[in-house]
Amino acid sequence: MSPQQALEQHQEQLMSIPGVEGVGVGGSEVHPEIIIMVRQHRTEMANALPKQLNGYPVRVEVSGEITAF
Repeated sequence: MSPQQALEQHQEQLMSIPGVEGVGVGGSEVHPEIIIMVRQHRTEMANALPKQLNGYPVRVEVSGEITAF
């Protein structure tokens, strides 16, 4: 399973978590990772987010609120 497929499998669930602003695939071709962008870093949120998805490591980034123009 590719990182993009892993993300697609879990995207709806991740986006339903309050404070999650977006998700994506990052890292490198050799070391891909799933990125979860959050409005603000809070310990309880960090504890609620997975550490990996389908074997790919998860990186949490604080993005602030994301709005479309």
